[in-house]
Amino acid sequence: MKIQMYSVRPDEQAAIEQWANAHHAVIRTTTEPLNETTVKLAVKCDAVVPAQHGAITAPVYRQLAAQGIKIIALRITGYDIIDFASAQANQIQVTNVPAYSPRSVAEEALTHTMLLLRHLKETQMRMVQGDFSWGGLEAFEIHNLTVGVLGAGKIGGTVARIFKALGARVIAHDLVQRPELADTLDYVSFDELLAQSDVLTIHTNLTPLTTKMIDAAALKQMKPTALLINCARGPIVDLTALRAALDAGTIAGAGLDTIEAETGIFGVDLRGKKHDLAAVNDLLARPNVSVSPHIGFYTDQAVKNMVETALNDAELLFQGRPCAHLVSGD
Repeated sequence: MKIQMYSVRPDEQAAIEQWANAHHAVIRTTTEPLNETTVKLAVKCDAVVPAQHGAITAPVYRQLAAQGIKIIALRITGYDIIDFASAQANQIQVTNVPAYSPRSVAEEALTHTMLLLRHLKETQMRMVQGDFSWGGLEAFEIHNLTVGVLGAGKIGGTVARIFKALGARVIAHDLVQRPELADTLDYVSFDELLAQSDVLTIHTNLTPLTTKMIDAAALKQMKPTALLINCARGPIVDLTALRAALDAGTIAGAGLDTIEAETGIFGVDLRGKKHDLAAVNDLLARPNVSVSPHIGFYTDQAVKNMVETALNDAELLFQGRPCAHLVSGD
């Protein structure tokens, strides 16, 4: 089997080589994303394995089909980059990695929460200016808080268990209610989730239904002392509305591993390069906002799992065997 992988990072190479050797496969790699220019790199391959934030456009599917390729195995969770109409029209199957390492993102959400609860960013900003006083830095303890989880799947369920272990009351809103979480959380309506959460952490997929789900109206339903954590997908939170809410004191702070329009920014070294960073710089300058460049997934275990799962899925489809990770736009 021959596979072309796109947007490959140096930290993925060891796992790629191990898999290729174990499965007697030929794997070619590039640091470039899959697009109308780079699709030609997949000539004579059986599958492509991309990981990117930029959309895979309609001409790419036509070219893949012309090259005889019927498999796109994403090594990421989000599949909003896929044009499913074009994939279906060209008889291309698509898979994703639904749970590469739930603890990686869950621990990132906890990290942002702790940093904000303990006012550590504000403290460090003040200390740089020579202010070592305690005024305004009194913190809340997690065991006295209600943590709300929007999307209690594998990642959200892991988040719920971590906060439950720390003594918090945990509530969740999800279209699917999982019996295995019955001793960990209580399911509530979306409005109740907004109104009751001291910390609201987002772990749902990005769909037309969830796009800008956290908008100005939703933010107004939250407590003025509440924190919003987004380690899922940027467009779930309306960034303009969030900034306005922070300005108005509608909520107390935000921890963001992902934001709208992060493509071309997060994951890129922009030192010495021209780029519109106004929105990001505004967030970075706020003492009550914690930002990281979409690195919730970025742990040794998660990287290995993402590579192996995507390649395993590509092989299963190539062999005509069932694959549990097929996704569609339905």
